[in-house]
Amino acid sequence: MISRSSLAFRLIAAASVVSVVLLIAAGILLSSLFTAAVERSLDARLQAVMDGLLASVELEKEVPKINNVLADTRFEIPLAGWYWQISSLDGDPARQVASASLLDERLPLTQFMKPDRRAGNRMSGYLEDQSGNTLRVIEQRFTLFGSKEQYSFLVAGNFDELQTEVSAFNNALVAVLGLLGLGLVAAILLQVRYGLRPLSDLQGELSEIREGEQERIAGSYPDEIQTVTDELNLLLKSNTEVIERARTQVGNLAHALKTPLSVLTNEAGIHGGSLGKKVSEQTGVMRDQVSMYLDRARRAARAKTIGAATDASDVVKSIVRTLERIHVDRKISIKASYDTDIRFRGERQDLEEMVGNLLDNAYKWTNGKVAVGVRPSTSPIDKRIAWIDVCVEDNGPGLPDGGAAIAMERGKRLDETKPGSGLGLSIVSETAAMYGGKLFLGKSDLGGLHAVLTLPAARRGDG
Repeated sequence: MISRSSLAFRLIAAASVVSVVLLIAAGILLSSLFTAAVERSLDARLQAVMDGLLASVELEKEVPKINNVLADTRFEIPLAGWYWQISSLDGDPARQVASASLLDERLPLTQFMKPDRRAGNRMSGYLEDQSGNTLRVIEQRFTLFGSKEQYSFLVAGNFDELQTEVSAFNNALVAVLGLLGLGLVAAILLQVRYGLRPLSDLQGELSEIREGEQERIAGSYPDEIQTVTDELNLLLKSNTEVIERARTQVGNLAHALKTPLSVLTNEAGIHGGSLGKKVSEQTGVMRDQVSMYLDRARRAARAKTIGAATDASDVVKSIVRTLERIHVDRKISIKASYDTDIRFRGERQDLEEMVGNLLDNAYKWTNGKVAVGVRPSTSPIDKRIAWIDVCVEDNGPGLPDGGAAIAMERGKRLDETKPGSGLGLSIVSETAAMYGGKLFLGKSDLGGLHAVLTLPAARRGDG
């Protein structure tokens, strides 16, 4: 289905509208031309009849008479739509003669006639007779031999008989133009599909870059798009260089601070006293901060690594086996479910760190039951790409109201009696965020904590 906001829809709609308008205009024009041609043909036949009347007419005491009977018998059928009439301009009934088909009726004179541009002194027009026939009428005026007066010669033909031809032509025209319109629409669709194919190819390459299958746009594109791809390649290169420079600078700064901090710590320890204790305390805080930001820089760098893909189920299985061996004496029951071919778009080390912290936390707090699962995400963060969920549950005490936000703060612990630094869940949350993912904490059906780690999925074949 083509979206109304897409470029393809705009191109197809614009071309279709123009084509329809042109086809309608062409249909109207062709129909008008054919009708005019039929009209000209009828006028020529009527003119031939008029010429025959003019050759046969004579005046007897100012009254026109026809010596020869016309060969066309249609002028003999009463009110059939084929008539001729010769009359004086004053309308005197005594000086009129008409075809037998008119019976006692007479055709009106010039009030309905207009000059015919195809003949110099001829008038033409349409009227309706008593039978409802539409008549095509031509009129010419002549001064007859032996008279100084002009006489009006009217010849009328049944135009309805020719309308059948016009209707047949119009029906055929509609069918032909309809087929032509369908052909044009099909051609437009093919043209748009072919014309926009490079954009689809470019989208595919960008997706492969995002998924880590390639580092730059390598395809050949039309000139209008090639300039864009060149700029995108330069942007990708510049972005990579900026990230590398930032990582280097952060690392250099952190390492440059380590030596002075070590010296300060040593000197404070030597001198002792309250001042030395305070210096030692603060240098310890500074060292922790330096280590934290070095760790963040390391994880951020790995999160931007192109081409990394990790089998999530394999990582979780490995960690579960390790924890089962460590906590074998606690008789913890673990329920595990792993969907096949679930791959995380990122470094294995980072996934091990995140899942390891979640499972370690579950084993620490559980009262004997732990559940873990790996599956495609049912609540994707961004529906344009695929996601995976790593779910960890336990039947421990869980979190109090408002405890989820506190638990994910660096260094915060809800229970100081349990061992640990309070960094586990915050590290999981920060690392997930670096990959565009998220850690969700809630209440488990088992009674304890329910942690859902949502991370971007790698496509099949990646890595």
